[in-house]
Amino acid sequence: MLADTVKALTFDVFGTVVDWRSSVARECARVGEAKGVSADWEAFADDWRAGYGPSMGRVRSGELPWTTIDKLHRMVLDELLEKFAIPDLSEDEKDDLNRAWHRLDPWPDSVEGLERLRCKFVIATLSNGNVALLTNMAKRAGLPWDCILSAELARHYKPDPESYQTAAALLGLPVDQVMMVAAHKGDLHAARAVGLRTAFVPRPDEFGPNREVDTEPDPAFDVVASDFLELADKLGA
Repeated sequence: MLADTVKALTFDVFGTVVDWRSSVARECARVGEAKGVSADWEAFADDWRAGYGPSMGRVRSGELPWTTIDKLHRMVLDELLEKFAIPDLSEDEKDDLNRAWHRLDPWPDSVEGLERLRCKFVIATLSNGNVALLTNMAKRAGLPWDCILSAELARHYKPDPESYQTAAALLGLPVDQVMMVAAHKGDLHAARAVGLRTAFVPRPDEFGPNREVDTEPDPAFDVVASDFLELADKLGA
């Protein structure tokens, strides 16, 4: 039985475990109110997230040396502050706003589902977020990880195969005893390509009400669940 051969679950975090869009928009609105600036803060959050992939691409291509997500987020933020005409933020204020990504709220099922899954499996992050970011997020949101794993440890961003292989190695497990859990099919296909088992947990609200998200089940994945509670049910946790 699949649930008996899998020993550890690794989780994508942004979008899968936490609601980055609402959380970041809230933090931006707080800064805007303090500065007397009105803007479409959800669009700001969307643009900030949209800079994530291209900035990691600059690392992959060698244009940038290894750079943490915190630093990549800050590079994108500096551009957006100009685009949205948000004036006069001090360096400390910019740093605090950049740490909005450390303060993301979990989806309603995340903590309870993770607690259940942790009773049966080792559970760990496997995110492109850096270790400090993921640790601070877990502390604030009560996410009960057994350990924090990050692309930072492999110095390869997902979906590079080294990120998944390094996670399994650090857990002391063969890749087929590790299951990657994610709301993003590309992440799961990349994990599956190196031998990890896969669980698809779509998050239809990740990008807000006006953007369609691919939630269709894929027979390539081992498990499909509507949320972490159903995932726990399906894995016998």
